[in-house]
Amino acid sequence: MQDIIKNLPKQAKDTHNENKKFFAKLKKKPPKNLDYIMQELHDQEFERTDCLTCANCCKTTGPLFTDKDVQRISKFLKLKPQQFIDQYLRVDEDNDYVLQSVPCTFLGADNYCSIYNVRPKACREFPHTNRKKFQQISNLTLKNVAICPAAYNIVEAMKARIKV
Repeated sequence: MQDIIKNLPKQAKDTHNENKKFFAKLKKKPPKNLDYIMQELHDQEFERTDCLTCANCCKTTGPLFTDKDVQRISKFLKLKPQQFIDQYLRVDEDNDYVLQSVPCTFLGADNYCSIYNVRPKACREFPHTNRKKFQQISNLTLKNVAICPAAYNIVEAMKARIKV
């Protein structure tokens, strides 16, 4: 898995222009059954992929924290929301709450998340490859293929399956 993660940024860069063109065409004329196809490709990939052997998303990027996330996680950690914010978060250039640093504070050496059951919505939905109206998040997907081997594989399978 470490070799795959190490090579992923280069692979993503090598396919970036091709992916960008594909997503531009997909946006203009998405297949009627795109959500179904994406759910199928997502499910197939995650039957083969074990996130615990990778956790690259947790090691290299941080999620956005919504107000609901802050409420839920602070309650779980037995902190007041403002204490949680002060201890773990900062406000980014888009005025969103994000982690103060990466890798994620809540990621253990075994790649397990210490707040998994109450993790942020962004973490629960990552890499967003089974999202409805998938064609609307192509910019996010282009970034995620450089972080997540599963997202990379899903996009490659998608290009092979959907002719645009």
